[in-house]
Amino acid sequence: MNQPTPWAAAIHGLFRSHGVSIVSHVPDAGHQRLIELCQADPAIRTVTLTTEEEGIALAAGSFLGGARAALLIQSSGVGNCINMLSLPHVCRMPLVMLVTMRGEWGEFNPWQVPMGASTPAVLEASGVTVFRVDAADDVAATVDGAMSLAWQSRRRVAVLLSQRLLGAKRFTPDPR
Repeated sequence: MNQPTPWAAAIHGLFRSHGVSIVSHVPDAGHQRLIELCQADPAIRTVTLTTEEEGIALAAGSFLGGARAALLIQSSGVGNCINMLSLPHVCRMPLVMLVTMRGEWGEFNPWQVPMGASTPAVLEASGVTVFRVDAADDVAATVDGAMSLAWQSRRRVAVLLSQRLLGAKRFTPDPR
C-alpha cells in the first residue's frame, strides 16, 4: 500500500467520524491513496464502479438503508452524472462527492481541459453545492463542512480537489 498523503488520511478519518461505511469510486490516480486507505479499513466497504452515475444510485440506496456513502470521481466523469443527479435532488437525499480535478494547472492532456473547466458550472447548474480545495491545509475543514452540510440538510455536495493540490500528471512519451 502506498504511503498516504496527509490529506488522504484526513479524509479517511473524516469518513470514519461521519459514519461513512460505503465508498464508491471509478479507479483514479488522484484518489488512489484514499481508496487504498478505505480498502484496508474493515469498517468501510469500497465498491469499484464501471461508470460514475452508478455511485449516485449506490449512495441513494445506502441512504434508504440507513448507511452513509461517499462517491470518489474525477472531473472528466462529472458529465456522466448529470441525469442521475436528479435522483437525490427530487428525493431530498444527501450526496457527498469528492472530485479530483483534471484539465487545470499543469495539465498535459488537452482532452481533459474542457470538462475540467466546466465541472464547477455543470455541478452548480445541476443544483449541487460546490466547494473547492487548492491547498492541503484546507482539505480536512472543507470536507468536514461539506459532509456536515450534506447529512444535516440532505443536500448534494461536491468538494473539488484541485490539480494544484493533487499535482499535475506528466506525460512521458515512449522513447521508441
